[in-house]
Amino acid sequence: MGELKPIKEGKVREIYDNGDSLIMVATDRISCFDVILDNKVTGKGKVLTQMSKFWFDFTKDIIPNHMISVDVNDMPEYFRTPDFDGNSMMCKKLEMLPVECIVRGYITGSGWASYKKDGTVCGIRLPEGLKESDKLPEPIYTPSTKAEIGDHDENISYEQSVEYLEKRYPGKGSEYAKKLKDYTLAIYKKCADYALTRGIIIADTKFEFGIDENGNMVVGDEMLTPDSSRFWPADKYEPGHGQPSFDKQFARDWLKANEGKHDWKLPEDVVDKTIDIYQKGYELITGKKL
Repeated sequence: MGELKPIKEGKVREIYDNGDSLIMVATDRISCFDVILDNKVTGKGKVLTQMSKFWFDFTKDIIPNHMISVDVNDMPEYFRTPDFDGNSMMCKKLEMLPVECIVRGYITGSGWASYKKDGTVCGIRLPEGLKESDKLPEPIYTPSTKAEIGDHDENISYEQSVEYLEKRYPGKGSEYAKKLKDYTLAIYKKCADYALTRGIIIADTKFEFGIDENGNMVVGDEMLTPDSSRFWPADKYEPGHGQPSFDKQFARDWLKANEGKHDWKLPEDVVDKTIDIYQKGYELITGKKL
């Protein structure tokens, strides 16, 4: 079999058409601030795929997911090479819904910036007197639109998500918006509670959902990976400032601290530290080594 070309390339993922299924490959590319960096972080794609597999298995009692297999022996011959082993997932084809489903259990990042300005996050009023990284009384659902590569996602209110979905799916907007919110919060609560028993705080994360051939809602894309979530070590948690984390925040922080000097390239020691952080997060959550 000659070289296959992906039908879609995201910032870090490549998607291949496999007839009645798709093969989603998590590359070792890393993106920060919506920019794909010049570095590869070797082994990162494997962490993302295996972490998603763990969570898909863990949450299938709440909602079905798109995963069919992560074993390359179940895939066409082209994928049975070391380049694809461990970082590839065969998935059901879905019609992906155009809303990114973000849930925040702690106040940090853009949520913290917004709260400092006017006491709200994505239009949701929060209690007064919260400190940076504080746990919220209840997790909040803050959907956003999905941007094309190079553009920024735009935060929208729950009401706007109803209208947004209604335009695409007349008569279904309210139903889909409610399901997205309910599933997002249910998955987050179950997984955040479990992660805490493993020494990890899931501060926030995002999910993507689609509709399968039978009209059912299914969770797709990636799930609770260090690329889509903020993972904090519970033993170092201390509200009042930013937290150390098991995700690409380390790379983001370095880029921010060296603004104007980096041309979107990380030094090798920052790359090595980044993959160490990803692997440590995986090992803590799953109890396994990759």
